[in-house]
Amino acid sequence: MATFPANEVLLRPLFEVPVDEVVQVYTDNRAFLEPYEPPRPDSYFTVAGQTELLANTERLWQTGNQYTFAICQPTKKGQRDAMVGRIALSNVVRGAWHSCTVGYFVSQRCNGQGIATQALTQAVDFAFSTAELHRVQAAIMPRNKPSLRVVEKVGFHYEGLAKYYLNIHGVWEDHAIYSVTTELWPPQSQD
Repeated sequence: MATFPANEVLLRPLFEVPVDEVVQVYTDNRAFLEPYEPPRPDSYFTVAGQTELLANTERLWQTGNQYTFAICQPTKKGQRDAMVGRIALSNVVRGAWHSCTVGYFVSQRCNGQGIATQALTQAVDFAFSTAELHRVQAAIMPRNKPSLRVVEKVGFHYEGLAKYYLNIHGVWEDHAIYSVTTELWPPQSQD
């Protein structure tokens, strides 16, 4: 599978990343991600748990139902690129909807460096060019200001507030819904 370079970020299919590296990223960011994700069982943070999830990720990719990438930063020449996050184009539906949802995270130590913005831009390019989708939708808790800034910078448009949208740690959380379509991609510059 090819990579998609842009400045200092590469997207790689998650199932191509060594499982120990995936486990390390999730383990290092467990507390950081907890307020934004559903509860994860302890097995999620193990080699066995991630091996099973990576196999499923590859099956979903092969069937065109989901495309999950590792967000990587290039390292010195001759070394493997380092995984610093994940981005997934999930819930792929063809037919009249021809769309997907997107979710992502960047390691806490890498926040504020523009990595999520670059990764999301590449993922949307992939959704429209390679996956041949029409629409990408993001749902973000309003308190997650950094993620809201990312979708806005990339060119997503606010559609509204979905009340009680997802259950995050036993609480039905409202989510701001953003989307972008092929007609609006790439976004026109504001010059």
